[in-house]
Amino acid sequence: LVMVFYGSNGKSNLVSMENKVEHQAKNEITYDIHLPSDLGMLYKVRLGLQSLENSVSQLSLRHFKMQNTSTLDTFSFTINKTLPLSLNGDRWIEFPVEWPLKEALSVVTYHLTVFSRNILSERNLVHMTACIYGTHGDTGDRSLLWSLQNIQQGEDNESFLVIVDAVELGELDKVVLLISSKTDCKLDIKKLHLKEAVKEHPIYVFEVNEAFSVDANKPEIQREIPVSFVIRGDKKKNDIDNNLHKEGSQARNLTEYTIKVYTGDKRGAGTDANVHIILFGYEDKSEVFQLSQSLEHQDPFERGKVDTFKINTKKLGSLHSIEIGHDGKGFASGWFLEKVEITDASRNSVYCFNCNR
Repeated sequence: LVMVFYGSNGKSNLVSMENKVEHQAKNEITYDIHLPSDLGMLYKVRLGLQSLENSVSQLSLRHFKMQNTSTLDTFSFTINKTLPLSLNGDRWIEFPVEWPLKEALSVVTYHLTVFSRNILSERNLVHMTACIYGTHGDTGDRSLLWSLQNIQQGEDNESFLVIVDAVELGELDKVVLLISSKTDCKLDIKKLHLKEAVKEHPIYVFEVNEAFSVDANKPEIQREIPVSFVIRGDKKKNDIDNNLHKEGSQARNLTEYTIKVYTGDKRGAGTDANVHIILFGYEDKSEVFQLSQSLEHQDPFERGKVDTFKINTKKLGSLHSIEIGHDGKGFASGWFLEKVEITDASRNSVYCFNCNR
């Protein structure tokens, strides 16, 4: 049995309960744990079973109680679950810590969809985990291949759904993948989609687009994938469509996009060249737009500045990528682009494309 504690000042390392038994009675074990630093106000506990790949052991957990021996603050929680969880084979349980007069977080079921080319054919030889990070901490490393649902297979692509239960993470910002294998193989992963199970939106999209060469004799591969963009949903779409309908068919077929371009804050980051952009959506792609009329600056794309542009084009659907570049003209044409944020007001969606080069 291992535990991780999350507090306002950070989280603990993995704490093993081995050799920490202070008292044992029938169906009840008391552990004495010393944390090396003050975590502040605790808000989450994650507990699980370690090294279970070759074991059929189960642990039925009924109740959890903890007390700070200095302040005597006490928290208790009824669990009534058995590890590994039968629904998805997960080895972890998370629950929020509730304190008087303080609103606690809730447990959320996340749907993680993996889009790949060949993982399913290699799944019995590969061990792959994902750790999801948000503003309220992380999920720890969760297996992606123990129990798959909603499997879709095509000639050159496949997808499958993984269910993750965790204390709500807030705004998601990255996923860390760990990949290892019992044999040499290559795993081609396209992207990850992540959302709450009970909500259609937002959908966090993590573009991977990488073929991982896994060597059985080498350590596991670790890859940090930042969120590429977020599909926020269509909350305002019906109202906007109704208004556009009154303004005629031509206006109805055009969508306004607000484009924010972030130039990096480092020496030589700015450019005097002419910058262009193309937007790619799931329904169509835009024409080439020259980004010349910044709403903030007469001289756009200077070091550390943010420039905003508005364009009108046909409806593209949800955006999945952009092409942005320049013509190399001007005395100082080199450019360090940090990121591009695009707002589609008609879909109430904001897309963030990180560049950092």
